[in-house]
Amino acid sequence: MNKSELIEHIARQADISKAAATRALEAMIGGVKQTLKKNNSVSLVGFGTFSVTKRAARSGRNPRTGATIKIKAAKVPKFRPGKALKDAVN
Repeated sequence: MNKSELIEHIARQADISKAAATRALEAMIGGVKQTLKKNNSVSLVGFGTFSVTKRAARSGRNPRTGATIKIKAAKVPKFRPGKALKDAVN
């Protein structure tokens, strides 16, 4: 399912227009981004938790030349599914 299919699904299920569903989805995504940018987490009970983790600096190899390169430390988004989502998939 891609973004436009998700918008159609939301519009059908909530009995709202596609424009309203688009605004709702964009607002939800924007809220998650803003919260993660502040190093906070977003917990949706039954669905899962979005959080930010820190990845340490490390060394790697350039696959083309084989030279060792330094990879900077970074913050990465992480999603941990909730029990209800896990149960729905299995």
